[in-house]
Amino acid sequence: MNLKKQAVINPSTGETISEVVLAGDAELEQAITAGRKAFDSGSWRELSLSGRRNYVSKISRGILDKAAELAQLETLNTGKPIKETTFMDIPSAAKTFEFFAAHLEEYLKEDSRDVSQGDRSRLVREPAGLVVLIIPWNYPLLIASWKMAQALSAGNTVILKPSSMTPLSALELGKIAQEAGIPAGVVNVVCGNGDIIGEKLCSDNRVDMVSFTGSNAVGKKILEYSSRSVKKLIMELGGKSAGIIFKDADFEASVNGSLCSIFLNQGQMCTGMSRIMVEESIYDRFVEDFTAKAKRIKLGPGVDYETQMGPLISQDQRDKVRAFVEKARKEGAKLLCGGKVPVDPVLKKGFFFEPTVLSGAGPATGIFNEEVFGPVAVINKFSSAEEAAALANKSEFGLAACLWTGSSALAEKMSRLVNAGTIWINTYGMFYNEVPYGGFKQSGFGKELGKEGFYEYTRLKNVISGRFPSEKPLVSYWYGF
Repeated sequence: MNLKKQAVINPSTGETISEVVLAGDAELEQAITAGRKAFDSGSWRELSLSGRRNYVSKISRGILDKAAELAQLETLNTGKPIKETTFMDIPSAAKTFEFFAAHLEEYLKEDSRDVSQGDRSRLVREPAGLVVLIIPWNYPLLIASWKMAQALSAGNTVILKPSSMTPLSALELGKIAQEAGIPAGVVNVVCGNGDIIGEKLCSDNRVDMVSFTGSNAVGKKILEYSSRSVKKLIMELGGKSAGIIFKDADFEASVNGSLCSIFLNQGQMCTGMSRIMVEESIYDRFVEDFTAKAKRIKLGPGVDYETQMGPLISQDQRDKVRAFVEKARKEGAKLLCGGKVPVDPVLKKGFFFEPTVLSGAGPATGIFNEEVFGPVAVINKFSSAEEAAALANKSEFGLAACLWTGSSALAEKMSRLVNAGTIWINTYGMFYNEVPYGGFKQSGFGKELGKEGFYEYTRLKNVISGRFPSEKPLVSYWYGF
């Protein structure tokens, strides 16, 4: 068998760390057939809720048992600092499986209602079926865990398709599921270029649902592919999120929080606050402090515990980010720091890019409107709450926003005015399994996490029955022959 392989690169060094076998037509057919069979006629469908809960809990424990190994693997494959993978990504992934295992019976409890004419309705939550989970490269294990934990807890079978650039932790997650004893065909992992295998996965009529996190360009392709055999979709797409800092905010907290909101994970976040709006009376002070601290962020290989910011995912991604910055400067933006590849010889072979701060890039510039997906912050000023909201909303995206203010009334007002699916107030970036996450406008539709996110992976069936079998319903007299 002549299987195609692809090199997996460490972005910190540019070196190959592994090779992954790419799925072809035969492997895709095998995965779809296995997932379909496991859902339609396998033991998974008939398993009790408590039995399902035990399997999902075992996956959580399996992640924790391999926490150090997974953190190292995620860092090597993505370049993100080992502190982030160790203390954020891996524990959060395990907690997601733990949470939905603990709540699946509560969430799947039937809702019975009396209706007119003595009938009773039972609203039953059933699994959607065979679900394709398409994962981006910026949070490979965590987002895979979000989707898989909900999908499995709801009773679905899954095909997990990680990014071809960052497949290693997803493959390990598949092994952990296998080691937990998940029945054959319930969890299937396929690796490959999305342009090649995405069309078949998303258009096949044996697939009931697609849950996608990634770019708008790819999302539009998935919408097209899925329309050939209508199926349910979750689309978590791009963002151009806004951080808004009012003069009454805790100044130090707002600066440090804003740094985190754009430079965490090298700015490769859909929720990155790449547009920072500052009230004009504190604008100069904020820009000075923010820029000074951005210059002190320590770049380095992801495996170094002193590293605060690692490399971008690839040479191509770095070239795109650099092009955005150069275009912004040509359009009149002022470069306050960064904007180039670092000269440190230790970083020479990796895909590093300096933390970058721009001012003077208003709503007419490309960088104000387009998702850069890199460590680039654009800082602008505003004079009123209404102007701040208008600037924040002047975007085709509506994923998230971050507000910094000492006034609860102002925070409440702004949370209503800003058109985004998640609003953080005096904090940033916390995702909770208890509550949903998802955006508006070009940022997509559907939710992840919380009861609402869990329900996305189910279908709702209405079962109506007569309450008194001895009494004939009205329909039995309609044609009274």
